[in-house]
Amino acid sequence: MSKPLLPEADSELDAMILNEIQVLLSEKRTSLSTMRTGIAVFAFPLSVLSILIATSRMYQLQEVMQWLVPLLLLNLGLTMLGVYLIARAFRRIHHYDRLIDEFKRKHSKLAELLD
Repeated sequence: MSKPLLPEADSELDAMILNEIQVLLSEKRTSLSTMRTGIAVFAFPLSVLSILIATSRMYQLQEVMQWLVPLLLLNLGLTMLGVYLIARAFRRIHHYDRLIDEFKRKHSKLAELLD
């Protein structure tokens, strides 16, 4: 007599589900990396402005205005880029968390592994 195909089908299904969860977790790690990059990009203009304020006694504002305006515009752009990256990463992380929770509800074995 031949063995039933059901255990093989279950093991293939379990492997497929684990692979899908691994992909979701790797996408979540990528979003966390994007958030880390966004935080770094956001922090850079703040540090530049801190240095400018700390050294403001050493220069006259009117004399360095041609350098200050482009620098402030660049800082504004970097700040906006940092905020965008952080917000996008938050949305993606919450999206992946919802998908992972859905997989946990559907598959009890998976809930045991991930909790």
